[in-house]
Amino acid sequence: MKKLHYTIILFIFLGPLAIGQKLVLKKGEIIEGLAVNDSTKSTFSLYLPTNFRTDTEWPLLMVFDVEGKEKQAISMFVPAAEKEGYILAAPKMVDSLSLTNNMLLTGKTMEEVVNMLPIKQGRVYAAGSSAGGRFATLVPIFIKGVKGAISIGASLANRELLNIKSPFHFIGMVGKDNYEYTSMLTDTKLLDKMKFPNQMLLFDGGNDWPSFDYLEKGLQLFTLDAMGRKLIPKDSAYVEKAYQEDLAKLNQLKNIGDLLWAEQYMTEMMSIYGAHKNLDSLRLVQKELRKDKQFRSMKRNENSAFLKESMLKEDYQYYMEEDIYTHNFNNLGWWNHQRGEIKKFMTGTDPFEKEMGHRLLGFVNALAEDYIDLVRSDEVVDEDALAFLYMLKTILEPENFEYYLKTISLSAKNEDFGTSLFYLEEAFKKGFKDREKLYTLEGTALFRITPEFNELVSKYLKDALYEIDEN
Repeated sequence: MKKLHYTIILFIFLGPLAIGQKLVLKKGEIIEGLAVNDSTKSTFSLYLPTNFRTDTEWPLLMVFDVEGKEKQAISMFVPAAEKEGYILAAPKMVDSLSLTNNMLLTGKTMEEVVNMLPIKQGRVYAAGSSAGGRFATLVPIFIKGVKGAISIGASLANRELLNIKSPFHFIGMVGKDNYEYTSMLTDTKLLDKMKFPNQMLLFDGGNDWPSFDYLEKGLQLFTLDAMGRKLIPKDSAYVEKAYQEDLAKLNQLKNIGDLLWAEQYMTEMMSIYGAHKNLDSLRLVQKELRKDKQFRSMKRNENSAFLKESMLKEDYQYYMEEDIYTHNFNNLGWWNHQRGEIKKFMTGTDPFEKEMGHRLLGFVNALAEDYIDLVRSDEVVDEDALAFLYMLKTILEPENFEYYLKTISLSAKNEDFGTSLFYLEEAFKKGFKDREKLYTLEGTALFRITPEFNELVSKYLKDALYEIDEN
């Protein structure tokens, strides 16, 4: 095949009766809307590194976003793919609920890419953030040939599906403020026990995505593992450069006094470089660190926070389920108090309780959102349960106007205008000013012509769409 400097010409035959279709794939940019050869008219996005050549086999990273934002997800990995030499592909997943449909689409997309491009056997991986990351952990279980998964901010989707006879390489990335942090710690212990290769990379904050250097590190870990397993030739210079980068990171953590993170980082380094180097000196450093009084004190404090967090999570889960089932609107005051207690943790002086506070707030928000999805998926929607959850979300996320509007819409639909007025004024007090969104809110036609509605709008937005009858 003729090699072009900027463009690769590939011919794909769509079937025995189809005419050969010429497909132009440009290097160094995300190509959207490529067809999957099936009856569903599915598509996927593709990224080829700028140094791509057809006479070399390449590793493939399948990137997932279950909300159909595959271009944004794949773009996050582009710098890492360029540096580490990976092809990226992302199916357009339009069905966020059907695991079966999404897994079938993933398999067909992967098959399309493997048939189209020179992909290295044994070097196909999956990756994603949040729900996409959780889905990625299932891909090596259900699709043969996928050897690893990067999950950002999400624990394993189903631990019971893990098969000790079919291990895959798991890389978790999470911030200590993320509510999934403790679950991912549990995951890594289980994977260690089952002898799955795994690393957990911690990053600051609770954001869904870490910085680009973490994504580069994830792909680097897959490459180092492939060298260790002799899937590709060992590059001693590559290994040494990666090792020195990790030593620098380790020393940085020790210098800023984050001894727990430093100890954990050494554990990950030994799992990475054990196949490449003698690590006796690193083991000695870790052994001495574990004896350090400051380290042991920090470990006790962290474990104490973990225990408190576990107990509070159990309480939140129990009471939320009870309140939803019994439509216990009177307990919204208790939830408001709990949010205040969580805020105290978040603004306190204990660093482990501050992290715990962020995780607890993330946990109750995720729990409420899961219940919203569950209630809305029922054939007959329990609107009282839904109303409770919408109101709860205004407590948990007081600056998020989405749930004020959902509460207003649902209560107005049922002609409970008193509740609609209360949440409308609460939204106005918090700074809501989107007149267009308010006047197009579903189910509020009757509510919007009431004098009370128009008085509120006039008070906070200066003028109303309808005149107020003063007589």
